[in-house]
Amino acid sequence: MDTPRRVEHQQTDRGYIPVYATGVIEQPWASYSATDHGVWAQLFRRQREILPGRACREFLDNVERIGLGADAIPKFDDLNRVLRRATGWELVGVEGLLPDHVFFDHLAHRRFPVTWWIRKPEQLDYIAEPDLFHDLFGHVPLLMNPVFADYMQAYGRGGMKAHGIDADALMNLTRLYWYTVEFGLIRTGEGLRIYGSGIVSSKGESIYCLESDAPNRLGFDLERVMRTRYKIDTYQQTYFVIDGFEQLFEATRPDFAPIYAKLKTLPAYPAGEVLPGDRVYHRGTGEGWVRSGDV
Repeated sequence: MDTPRRVEHQQTDRGYIPVYATGVIEQPWASYSATDHGVWAQLFRRQREILPGRACREFLDNVERIGLGADAIPKFDDLNRVLRRATGWELVGVEGLLPDHVFFDHLAHRRFPVTWWIRKPEQLDYIAEPDLFHDLFGHVPLLMNPVFADYMQAYGRGGMKAHGIDADALMNLTRLYWYTVEFGLIRTGEGLRIYGSGIVSSKGESIYCLESDAPNRLGFDLERVMRTRYKIDTYQQTYFVIDGFEQLFEATRPDFAPIYAKLKTLPAYPAGEVLPGDRVYHRGTGEGWVRSGDV
C-alpha cells in the first residue's frame, strides 16, 4: 500500500500555514514503521504513567474500555467496533487539519476525524499540528462517554450553523472548542482533573495545568469562554473548569445566534486576564472563590 501524503505547511508572508485536505482515507496501518510504533508506545507509556491522579476518571477508564495499549498503533477498524457499540461514533482517517465546514459536518454525523500519521521521535514533546497520538489518545476515549459524545455532536451541528453566519461567530465557537474539548479541566470530588485532549496528550501541560501557580483556573461560563483569546504556541494562561460533562451539553442547547449577535458588540478578553465575578479555583484543592471587583 502506498502511504498517503502527509499534510505539509506552505510558507507565506504570514509565516507557515497548514495546507488543508478534505478527503477521508483508509488508515495505512501496514505502512507504519517500527519507529512509528515505537513513538506511539513511548508516548502512550509516558502519559499512562503521569495521568493517574491528574486526568479525570472517565478518561482513564475509557482508555481501557476502548482497548488502547502500548503494543502498537491501534487499528481504526478495531476501535470502531467498540466505539459504535458504545455511543454510535466512528473514526475516519484524514491527512491532517480540515476546513471548518468539513470538520463540523463530521462531528454532526458522529464521525471523528483522526490524522493517520504520527510524529517523529524528535517531536515527542511538541508538534505544531495534531497528529495521530493527539487525535487518538487525546480525543477518542471520551467519545465512549455518552454525555460527552452528545456534546461533540451538538458542537458539530452548532458549527455548521455558525459557518453560515460570519467569521466572528466561528471565532466564538472556536474558543469554546479550545477551552473545553482541547484544554478543559473538570471539578471532581478528588479535586481538579484534566479532560481536554490537548492536555492529556502532553506530558508537560498535564503537570503544568494543575500544579503550576502561573495559569488561571476559572469557572466555566459560556459567554466568558467565547470572549477569551487563547495561545496556540505556549502552555495556556487560562483554563476553564466545568462542574461535569452535563454542564457542557446543557451549554449547547440554546440557539447561539442571539449570543453571537451580543458578543459582536463586545470586546474580547486577553488570554490571561481575570475579571471581577470570575470564579477562581485553587490549584491544589480545587476550592473556588468569586473574585471581587476591588482585587
